[in-house]
Amino acid sequence: SVLSLAASVTLTAAGMWIATLRNEFDYHLVGGAVLGGGIAAMHYIGMAAFEVQGRIEWNLLLVAVSLLAGVTLAALALRVVQRRPSLKATSGGAVLLTLAICTLHFIGMGAVSIFPDPSIVISEYTIEPTSQAFAAAAATLVILVLSASALWIDLRFRRQKLEVDRMHGLANAAVEGLIVCDGHRIISANDSMATLTGIATATLNGMQLGDLFGSDMSGFGEQPQEAELSGRDGTSIPVELIARSIDYCGKPHNVVAVRDIRERKKAEQEILRLAHFDPLTGLANRRSFSGRLETEIAAMGRTRKGGQLALLLLDLDRFKEVNDLYGHGAGDAMLQKVAHCVTGILRQGQMVARLGGDEFAIIAPNLTDPLEAGRIANAVLTAMREENRLSVGGGLVSASIGIALYPSDAENQASLISHADTALYRAKTEGKDTYRYFEASMGAEARDKRVMEHELRQAVARQEFYLVYQPQKEISSGKMVGFEALVRWRHPTRGDVSPSIFIPVAEDSGAIGQIGEWVLTAACEEAARWENPLTVAVNVSAVQLHNTNFSRKVHETLLNSGLAPGRLELEITETALVKDMPRALATLRQVKALGVRVAMDDFGTGYSSLSNLRAFPFDKIKIDGSFIKSVDKNGQVAAIVRAVLGLGRGLGLPVLAEGVETLGELKFLDAEACEIGQGYYIGKPALIEEFGDLTGVVAPAVGSKPASLRDRSVLAFAPAPALATR
Repeated sequence: SVLSLAASVTLTAAGMWIATLRNEFDYHLVGGAVLGGGIAAMHYIGMAAFEVQGRIEWNLLLVAVSLLAGVTLAALALRVVQRRPSLKATSGGAVLLTLAICTLHFIGMGAVSIFPDPSIVISEYTIEPTSQAFAAAAATLVILVLSASALWIDLRFRRQKLEVDRMHGLANAAVEGLIVCDGHRIISANDSMATLTGIATATLNGMQLGDLFGSDMSGFGEQPQEAELSGRDGTSIPVELIARSIDYCGKPHNVVAVRDIRERKKAEQEILRLAHFDPLTGLANRRSFSGRLETEIAAMGRTRKGGQLALLLLDLDRFKEVNDLYGHGAGDAMLQKVAHCVTGILRQGQMVARLGGDEFAIIAPNLTDPLEAGRIANAVLTAMREENRLSVGGGLVSASIGIALYPSDAENQASLISHADTALYRAKTEGKDTYRYFEASMGAEARDKRVMEHELRQAVARQEFYLVYQPQKEISSGKMVGFEALVRWRHPTRGDVSPSIFIPVAEDSGAIGQIGEWVLTAACEEAARWENPLTVAVNVSAVQLHNTNFSRKVHETLLNSGLAPGRLELEITETALVKDMPRALATLRQVKALGVRVAMDDFGTGYSSLSNLRAFPFDKIKIDGSFIKSVDKNGQVAAIVRAVLGLGRGLGLPVLAEGVETLGELKFLDAEACEIGQGYYIGKPALIEEFGDLTGVVAPAVGSKPASLRDRSVLAFAPAPALATR
């Protein structure tokens, strides 16, 4: 029996070992045969130890069948388990192995026949039946205990393996590199970490953190810490480390997340570059310019060598016209050419910056001769003229340059910039394409006007403009027909700036186009809110009228606001027409095709009024207020007004009289059958909220003043007196 047990254990272990060498059928077949042989050895060696007072005979055919059945079922059991390990396969293999054991034993027992023979003597070494029973029970108990222990150990290892597999799966799903450490020794790493370092996972396992990160890692923890990761090829990769304590396989470990921050570092560098350099030209921007100028002024204050620092401010002449006529792409190309021209002239230590738009600045420190600044300016202008001469299809526009010196002209950075700006304005007003030094005699008025130009360019973005509305009424009935939208400017320090002051400055600087677009948009959006479908009149500047995109802008504004085209009236002055008659005519026809009404504003104050009325498809004539003043008392003025009213009737055009300020003027116009009136006597300009009873809207208006401004007293609306119907 001991021999049968030893043979069984040896052959069974050998068979299972062979089956696990390779996951192939041949190995499973051989392993199963050896395992079946172990089962047969246990049975037949055990039967050989069986003694009974009789003769034992064997049926060799059944013995062969039992061996074949045992080997076949054992091989099949190993094949099932090893081919695709799973709980189902393991269960199936156990059933097949049980069948192999039972089949061999039962068929083997059927192969034996015992014939009683009293002459046979049983050996004295035979174990008593009672002892055999106890031995079998003890062996069975030991087997059960060992089996239970093996099962418990197997389940524990399975749980640990599942935990490890789950953690590996989660770790490999992570984008960041993950490493599990026992102290500073790496015991596991995910695929992302292997990809990041270029080192295989098997190689990473067992390495020290210091091998990867070089620096002292004793202080890293749950707070993010930047480090340099050493890759396989020796490259240094900036990373961010975050550590956490975890329970891994029943023991405390640290898991370290390794985040690749190369892209973040690149983004930070790009942000830093954008913060200090102009992306279009590659020149230093206003921020860098300000810092450099401050540094140079401070350095001159420390050395006190007696030299001069020159600040040259450069502004392109008529640059806005380039954008309007040829598009912003051409304007950008021109700015790049200017940057190239200026950069090629400057010497070491000198700096050029783009301050914004078409404004550039040059810092030239340590000049021993103030005239050197003029030579720099002249070289810039000469280079631009040469670029114009060589360019085919359009070169550069000209430039104006203002020069101020430190410390001769200014005591600090702010005054130096201000004085250079004043000199620049003088250069522009004295013919452009030239340069001027700052002089103390340059008046405050010129500086203030130049400052106002800069402020006007920013006023729309800063929401400093607002609209007031002046009523327009039928003179005969007093019926409300519409409003004229008038722009106002509330400056944060100047307060309310009169339109008579800022409108001319805006026209000279070109800012009137941007302001006009804002007025058109705000007025249309506001009028679209009115329940009462009154018209809204908007003034159009010459810059807007001669812009090839003006009709498209009007169309887009109407679509976006939802205002009916027939409710919008554009007022055009005669002066705006004469700049480019063919273009103005084409633009007006496009606008008329949209259904928008067009009125001639300030009739009688411009050029060739009669020819303009014949050439352009106007819908209304507006008599300038200068002709209405004292019309009831001045016979000559009255004759002119009667002539204009007669002209309007002859052309079939309604006439609107501006500047009606007295009852006498209103009665005269009523008597002369003037259709519409506008002026302080009919209604003073006010915020649209003041006319809620006429528009049917009491909500805050589009383009109106902020709440803090509405607290001011506003000119009240004066209703027209009741007049007898003619």
